[in-house]
Amino acid sequence: MYDLLIAGGGPIGATLALALRDSGFTYRVLDARASGGLGSGDRTLALSHGARLVFERIGAWERLTSVTPIDTIDISQKGGYGITQLTAREAGVPALGYVVRYGELQAALDRGLAEAGIAVDFGRRVESIRATPAQAVVTTGRGSADAAEDHAARLAVVADGTGEALPEIQRRRIDYHQHALTGVVTAAVPQRGVAFERFTGDGPVALLPFESGYALVWTAAPARAAALLAMDDQEFLAALHRHFGDRVGRFTSIALRTTFPLSLQFASRITGQRSVVLGNAAQALHPIAGQGFNLGLRDVWSLAQLLLGASRADIGSPEQLAAYEKARRVDRWAGIGLTHGLVSAFASGHALLAGPRGLGLTLLDSIPPLKRVFARTMLTGLR
Repeated sequence: MYDLLIAGGGPIGATLALALRDSGFTYRVLDARASGGLGSGDRTLALSHGARLVFERIGAWERLTSVTPIDTIDISQKGGYGITQLTAREAGVPALGYVVRYGELQAALDRGLAEAGIAVDFGRRVESIRATPAQAVVTTGRGSADAAEDHAARLAVVADGTGEALPEIQRRRIDYHQHALTGVVTAAVPQRGVAFERFTGDGPVALLPFESGYALVWTAAPARAAALLAMDDQEFLAALHRHFGDRVGRFTSIALRTTFPLSLQFASRITGQRSVVLGNAAQALHPIAGQGFNLGLRDVWSLAQLLLGASRADIGSPEQLAAYEKARRVDRWAGIGLTHGLVSAFASGHALLAGPRGLGLTLLDSIPPLKRVFARTMLTGLR
């Protein structure tokens, strides 16, 4: 019997595996990807300062060769007053965040797993998890042609992005009735190191500095997002300029356009019998403020520290899982509440909300202690 089985070898599961590499525990990673597959390789990820610290500790940060720092976050609303800027200097950190390619991060973590000799079963999808007071039994398969296999562990960690293998942990879904259009754009007058979060009548639009341009996240109603996706490049760039304004000048190119629906999904609890859910299996958030992945990494680090401080016999025990649930309660629910609150307050185009939104942005910018607390929460979570 293993001490742990980690379902999912993406950035969340791989980070946990690397954080435990010197623990002496027996564990392996079960990953549905084919060996060498990078999943959403073209996608970009916004990493907080806290995420950088985690990746430094597990030896992954120095493997990344294409990292774009965010020095300033400019927050404003279209058609209304109020603006605030968060800066790395005011927060006392090298950068507020970083933008990386998902595929490069995944490749760096995969290399780390291989060099550490951590066992990864690629092409092995977790079908179900059954638990008893003594162990979790993880059933995996490679497809209909292969017989299922059972693996036993003291603790099953589900980091596969869905948590479907654990139906005992119920998930709630709130549909925002919006889609996000993402892509990579270049601009005539880019502001290096500056990320823009601009609230509009259609919803927020974000530009994150990325290599020579920006990673774009444009929130819109589903029909509008579909229409934007169908436009040719020049028509799309003109529409984006009309929507975003002149802050970075004329947009000059667009690549990798895609859309996906936006919702809030979260598990009512993050532990079950001999099991725990991490990352998107625990909570999948709206991309506003870029908190989802970074919250998942904080979950990983908290669980790793709890495991490293325990004996083998304590792994997966009710007492340990209760301690983890308690340790993550405040930060987790604060992250969910903050993101959902920002969507509720800023994603609506109702004219009556423009004044309160502007007042909020003005107050945030004019009260330094409040701005520092807000920035620190974004960087490292609520402790």
